[in-house]
Amino acid sequence: MNDQPARWSQATVYPDMWTDPADDPRDSEGPGPEGELATLQDFLTSYRLTLRMKCEGLDAEQLARRSVPPSTMSLLGLVRHLVEVERDWRSWISEGDPVPKLYGARDADFHGAVAEQAVVDAAFVDLEREQAATDAALAEHPDLGKRVGKDRIAVRELMVHRVEEYARHCGHADLLRECIDGRVGQ
Repeated sequence: MNDQPARWSQATVYPDMWTDPADDPRDSEGPGPEGELATLQDFLTSYRLTLRMKCEGLDAEQLARRSVPPSTMSLLGLVRHLVEVERDWRSWISEGDPVPKLYGARDADFHGAVAEQAVVDAAFVDLEREQAATDAALAEHPDLGKRVGKDRIAVRELMVHRVEEYARHCGHADLLRECIDGRVGQ
């Protein structure tokens, strides 16, 4: 007996995809966005949505499940980690003191990802709030070449790093989700 879930997909057109292209909310008809900033924002939006899609339909236990022992990584842990990352990015923009961690000491975002619906609900509320706050802070700096914060980081570098962070963790989410219920996705 194998305790691994069978691979599956809701897609009917391409069986290794998360969903059929016609049903994918990340895809749109027509040309892509114009300009570098709009392109970076579009990729970030797509990866943010991808993370949410990877979490859809799972209960608190599944979201908190550490699917690849001995790693502490879980889908819920990834959501909480990205809350902390969004807060950290605002510190890069600011001239002031860093924004304090929301969940506590290092790796508390993963260790505190427990199978309780209240923790799940709070994590998604926190993520939405922190994403909006970081987006608002960056909207004040539309020039990608502008250097901001104490370390004088270029807005472009911060935007690319945001896309990279979400993209990397969406890759983790693919594997975590497949370990939980076998669902595969692009």
